[in-house]
Amino acid sequence: MSGHSKWSTIKRKKGAADAKRGKIFSRMSKEITVAVKEGGGSDPEGNPRLRMAIQNAKGVNMPKDNIERAIKKGIGGEANSYIEQTFEGYGPFGVAVFVECLTDNQNRTVQEVRAAFTKNDGSLGTNGSLEFIFDRKGVFTLPVKEEMDIEELELELIDGGADELTIEEDYLTVLCALENFGNLNKKFEELNLETENAELQRIPNNTKTVNDEEFQKVMKLIDTLEDNDDVQQVWHNLEVGEGQEELLN
Repeated sequence: MSGHSKWSTIKRKKGAADAKRGKIFSRMSKEITVAVKEGGGSDPEGNPRLRMAIQNAKGVNMPKDNIERAIKKGIGGEANSYIEQTFEGYGPFGVAVFVECLTDNQNRTVQEVRAAFTKNDGSLGTNGSLEFIFDRKGVFTLPVKEEMDIEELELELIDGGADELTIEEDYLTVLCALENFGNLNKKFEELNLETENAELQRIPNNTKTVNDEEFQKVMKLIDTLEDNDDVQQVWHNLEVGEGQEELLN
């Protein structure tokens, strides 16, 4: 079993190096609160969505107090009612962009997302227009430790539903089909392996290569979208070329 998702790896690195730590925590808090309100209560053991949200929050070193406040907000019912909303379109140079939002004001979100695309030479499409470009898959990342028996672990994870396993820079990335996400998450728990991140990602079937100047223009759109408080995730099929990783900083 092998495979290399450079796109996924670069996205993880960018997120880990992101200086906008406050915005990351804000998005994590929103997901935790929504998980409590809509996912089945405040007990992570009985609420898989909450358990995963807390796990991911810990993966970005979100303080325990922040996590507890987000849970209490969901319990108390004082949190806004958020609606999940998605947008699909193309950025400059034909780069496909898929945007996932949690919003308490759909009209505002539509206006702001549309404006981001328009001002950055992009265009919004209809929902479903990018289905042929992205596959929704489960993605797990965790640091590789010396005591790990990778060959044995690989067999265990395949048994749990894993499709691809990759090691790069002391990080293990495991991909699975959408329908196997829950089972594989349970497998990690059975193996007492704590993932740094576990989520459903939209993985591109094909990527778009651009030159450095074009790359920066596309990233301007992506950064604008990620700066929006209603936006939870931005997926794209931009290939990060040689030397362009440095332009992410």
